[in-house]
Amino acid sequence: MARVKGGPTTRRRRKKILKMAKGFRGAASVRYRVAREQVEHALQYAYVGRRLKKRDFRRLWITRISAALEGKGISYSRFIYGLKKAGVSLNRKMLSEIAIHDKEAFDRLLEIAKENLS
Repeated sequence: MARVKGGPTTRRRRKKILKMAKGFRGAASVRYRVAREQVEHALQYAYVGRRLKKRDFRRLWITRISAALEGKGISYSRFIYGLKKAGVSLNRKMLSEIAIHDKEAFDRLLEIAKENLS
């Protein structure tokens, strides 16, 4: 059986890595060996970043809800507990949007939460 050379396959693999490394600084966008390491790291950072983004946004929504509750005589945790007891199943993202854009609706939710606490 004849020997198969891996030229085209190797070239495709290297071109794929160099394409992903476009925009990197210095040799990292030109040299395959350097680019491969940089791309591997970049993919790891992207993976971690996708998970951190979820955490960061949830923190932002909770902060916005807390700010909307400021001076209303109820804490964030009591508010969420009151809504849960009332059977209101709005997630924190929607609660924060309501708090920003529709103050009347948020005040009604606040009253529902307070009623179910006592």
